[in-house]
Amino acid sequence: MLCRTASDLYWMSRHIERVDNTARLIDYAHRVALLPAQRENKLRNEEAWLRVVDNLGLGTEFGRRYGAISEKFALQYLVFDEQNPSSIYSSLQSARESGRAQRGAISSEMYEDINASWLRMRDYDWDQLSAEGLSQFLDWLKRRAASFRGISLGTLVRDEAYEFLLLGTFIERADSTLRMLDLHFGGVRQRPPQEARTAVEYYQLSAMLQAISGFETYRKIYRDTLTPERVAELLVLRKDMPRSLAACMSAVHRSIEALSGGRPMEVSRQAGALASELRYGRMDVLLQQGTGHFLKSLTGRLYALSDAIHQQFMMSDDVLHV
Repeated sequence: MLCRTASDLYWMSRHIERVDNTARLIDYAHRVALLPAQRENKLRNEEAWLRVVDNLGLGTEFGRRYGAISEKFALQYLVFDEQNPSSIYSSLQSARESGRAQRGAISSEMYEDINASWLRMRDYDWDQLSAEGLSQFLDWLKRRAASFRGISLGTLVRDEAYEFLLLGTFIERADSTLRMLDLHFGGVRQRPPQEARTAVEYYQLSAMLQAISGFETYRKIYRDTLTPERVAELLVLRKDMPRSLAACMSAVHRSIEALSGGRPMEVSRQAGALASELRYGRMDVLLQQGTGHFLKSLTGRLYALSDAIHQQFMMSDDVLHV
């Protein structure tokens, strides 16, 4: 396989997963902004959207382009902005272009699905979003991403192309889970008075779990009220939670091992070390140095692993012998 092919497949799956994950971050911000305490305070409502834009590393560029934050401007930037390479519009366009370039490496059903999503998104505009409602639009995006993953699983031969698709999906998903955790746990927030804190925090945790389709999973596993500690454990250490860091890194390590063909690689060691730490770790031990430090450390290691994957598999147009 050519390195260019590997890169296109890897980034195609990352961009499709990014569409899903950006939709979920928007869903979280929308739910938080609808809380009574937020609706009554315009400044705090806008802060919910600013935190999402900053969380994606886009705060400076957003400020330069749009100025003051608002729900409408944030949605326009995150959904429709062609100049934002991480917008839903740009992500779908990039995924479609990668798929078109590698039509011989993917199934025809995969390309037809991604092309249909792109054509629909290309014709979507703010007026349609306003008329149909944000929640319905976000559900459509999540269904389109799920459709692509399902068609890929059902039609693609289990070869190197398949492993690069999985690799891109789970690297991107791990990044999104870290961002979601950072939204709630990473920053220093002004808390309401103690008597109101429990209710507000409960609804924020509930909004996060609902945004990532994890609320029912939490109830099934813990059968108790929401607590920050258990939500963190669910999203970090529970391998049976599809969007947890442990599940993502286990899948990443497995794909890298399959691509390495049994050869020792530094990228495989990095992935294995992180997967093992998450598989056998305990939240109380992992958080001894503080939540912020823990999330920053994990993010740094994930980015280092992403760079190592690029160095190992996508640096030239030579044929990959995997």
